[in-house]
Amino acid sequence: MHPVIRAAMDGHGQVFTAADARRAGVGRNDVAPLLRSGEWWRIRHGVYTTGATWREHEASGRTHLLASAAVLVRLDGQAVLSHASAARLHQLVLPARVPDDVQLTDADRFRAGRGYTVHEAGLTDADVTVVDGLPVTSLARTLVDVAREWDVVDAVVAMDDALADGRVTPEVLTETILRHTHWPGIGRASSAVQLARVGAHSPHETRSRLALVGAGLPEPLLQAAVYVGTRLVAVLDWVWDDEGVFGEADGKAKVLDPWRGRTPGEAVWREKRRHDELVDLDLRGVRFAPADLFEALPGKVDRVRRLLASPPPSGPRRYRIEQRNGGLRITPRVAPPSSSAA
Repeated sequence: MHPVIRAAMDGHGQVFTAADARRAGVGRNDVAPLLRSGEWWRIRHGVYTTGATWREHEASGRTHLLASAAVLVRLDGQAVLSHASAARLHQLVLPARVPDDVQLTDADRFRAGRGYTVHEAGLTDADVTVVDGLPVTSLARTLVDVAREWDVVDAVVAMDDALADGRVTPEVLTETILRHTHWPGIGRASSAVQLARVGAHSPHETRSRLALVGAGLPEPLLQAAVYVGTRLVAVLDWVWDDEGVFGEADGKAKVLDPWRGRTPGEAVWREKRRHDELVDLDLRGVRFAPADLFEALPGKVDRVRRLLASPPPSGPRRYRIEQRNGGLRITPRVAPPSSSAA
C-alpha cells in the first residue's frame, strides 16, 4: 500500500479520499479498475477504503464505523459522532431497530445530507473522547443522548450493560443529566438513569427487573452470592434477602452456550443440582424466561408477591448472602477503551 494512502487511513478511521489517492499517484482512470477488482471499496462519493478493510468490518458487523469515518472526512468543522453512531462505537447494547444514518453533533450548526445528520448542541471537553481513532461523544453523554430518543427500557438496558462493565457510574450519568436539564427529552433520559442499576448482566435481566419493580415489588439485591461457610453455592440474578426469595432470568444461553467447556447436558445437570441445593437451604425462587415478560407476566409477578408476603421457613439460617464483586461483571463484556471515556 502506498505510504500516503496508509497514512491517510491511519489518520481518518481507515478511510481515504480521492485527493489522497491523487497524491499517491492514482489517476482518475485508475480508480474504476481498483473498485472492480475488489482492491478498493467506495464508501461514499470520493471516499474509499481497501477491499480487505471493508470485508473485515463487514464480517464483524462494524461497517457503520467506516461509514462514520467517511462522513467525518468529508465534513468541515468540529462535528463529532454522537447518538446511535456513538452508541455503536462504544459497543452499547442497541435496540432492535436503530437507523443506519450517521449521527453527529456540532456545537455551532445543524446540517443534514445523504446518509447523515449533524445535530446542533453544546459540547464540553468532558463530552468528547476518541474511539477507534474517531472523535465521538463520551460514553456518559452518548447514553444520555440516546436515552432522550429511545424507549426508556431500551435505554436502561444500555445503561445497565455499561454499568455492569464498570465503564460508567451512576454518579457520572447523573452529573451528565444535570448539565443538560434544558434539553428536549431530558426528562425521559433522567427516568432511565433513575431506573438503571449496577448488577444486570444481560438485557433479559434488565427487562425482567424492570417488570418486577414496575409492578410495585421491592428492589432486589442484584448478583447475590449465596455462601455456605466459605463455599459459593450460586450467584443469583435477584434476591430479596429478608424474605429468602430469589429470581433468575432464565435465558437459553445457559444451556445453548454453556461456559468452561460444558456440554448442554452437563449445563442442565449442574443447573438442576444447583437449584436443588438452593431449595434445601430453604430459599424459594422464581425463574423468568423471555416469554414470561408478555402474557405470563401477571402470573409470575403474583407468584413473587405471594412468596414475599409469606414468612420464610423458621429455624436458623444456614447461608449468607452478599453482592458479588459490587454487581460488576468478573469479565467485562466490552474491553476498556484504548482512550479515555466518561
